[in-house]
Amino acid sequence: MRKFLKISICTLATVILIFAVTEASIIIFGISSKPKKSDCIIVLGCAVYGDFPSPFFRERLNRAFELYKKGYARYIIVCGAKGPGENISEAEAGKRYLVERGVLPELILKEDKSFSTYENLLYSKRIMNKKGFKSAIIVSNMFHLRRASLIAKKLKMNASFSGVYVKQYLHEEYYGFVRESVAVWYEILKTLTSF
Repeated sequence: MRKFLKISICTLATVILIFAVTEASIIIFGISSKPKKSDCIIVLGCAVYGDFPSPFFRERLNRAFELYKKGYARYIIVCGAKGPGENISEAEAGKRYLVERGVLPELILKEDKSFSTYENLLYSKRIMNKKGFKSAIIVSNMFHLRRASLIAKKLKMNASFSGVYVKQYLHEEYYGFVRESVAVWYEILKTLTSF
């Protein structure tokens, strides 16, 4: 019984340590990521409410617009297919939002087939290859960037990162940081088992 208890305590302590280290890496990566001048900006998909970007998606688009205005990249790729409860694809909603802010329609490329972060980046890479783009700035919430970086590395993308933090939705942000710890390990294990 004592041996079982000791093993249980050691296992729990190991799990807590792994979680803490992973969480720290997610937070540090999100905070320290800086964009570099690139051929394009990739806005990872997020929910659309009817025809309009959700608050998280809107902040991602605002960051992309800010980087575009500062001359970090000429083109913007907006990601995301049409999900349940969405009248249009996330990519279409993102494009409309950016056009309203003054970005020329021909400089916005839609990736509207994806339903996951991996697909966002996989299909965006195909657009990059087709257009001859060699580098990208990947934009998402800070909590999302570490996993996005693992996927970008797997896809051999030359990418820098820029993250947003939406203070008005603290609960959702905190939940995102906690959830991503599991998602990051899922991505790591998936990569390891693919060899």
